[in-house]
Amino acid sequence: MEVVTWPNSSRPGVGIQPRRESSRPLLPQHARHCPVLEAGSGLGYLVYPPLEPSESFMVEYQGEGRFKFMFFIAEQPGKWAPLFQVIVSMPVGAIGFIKEEATLLVPNPPIDEEGAKRIMRTFIVPEDLHTPSGAVTLRGSTNFRTPFGWDSVYVPVLNQIDRPQAPMLVIRVETDWYPHESEFRYVLQPGQVFPGGHNMPIGQVFFIPRDDAQLREATEDEIETMKRERAEFGKRKSETKLTTRYGMQYSPQYLRQSRAFKTAAAKGQVEDRGEGDGEVEEKDAD
Repeated sequence: MEVVTWPNSSRPGVGIQPRRESSRPLLPQHARHCPVLEAGSGLGYLVYPPLEPSESFMVEYQGEGRFKFMFFIAEQPGKWAPLFQVIVSMPVGAIGFIKEEATLLVPNPPIDEEGAKRIMRTFIVPEDLHTPSGAVTLRGSTNFRTPFGWDSVYVPVLNQIDRPQAPMLVIRVETDWYPHESEFRYVLQPGQVFPGGHNMPIGQVFFIPRDDAQLREATEDEIETMKRERAEFGKRKSETKLTTRYGMQYSPQYLRQSRAFKTAAAKGQVEDRGEGDGEVEEKDAD
């Protein structure tokens, strides 16, 4: 299945390309031995903001419909200086105009106030602010065109356990016909800040077919088969214990069986069992 990527319309070619990443920096090390956790983390692709390595930004919700966007540049490695800020105030009672007030924070800046507002719009969508209360929509550096019948699902970075973590509204877009620009809408509390950096993903995207799954109840024979397979897996798992250098035990059985199953499937050694029941059996693989 081929997905076509196309760049952020305001800053084409800027930002890290989408990539898979199954590890999470703040998860404990023993989580690396949990294959289903890693598979969940690596679902789809991480999406990054359209930033150069020497740039960063932050968005703060100050409460009462007021947001502050700040843009920074690196004067030297590890030392950041604010270039400008834009205060966005939403109309009281949702009736009226959005007010944007830009302030340049360096002498002889390379941009004017209108340029600062345009740069801000590269990273956030002012028209979406405060819907719902405290919401801010972040733009990604890469967009996606899926093949016919496939949708894109935009989610926060999965298994990111940083505290505090702002909630995000998950959306599903029919990207096979609609040229959607990648957006991630977080909901901030008053005083909460969302930072943006060159190598900091702002969300994750994965692709799913539009056809709905048909659910049916398993037969008694199928239930007995699954019970037997689960018992066999548990027996093999208990027989294949490894110990880390910290003395923690874990089993690689799930990962081994997963790889073996994929290898057999690639060689055509796995076939359907029945008609459309979703079960498989392994042929002679040796």
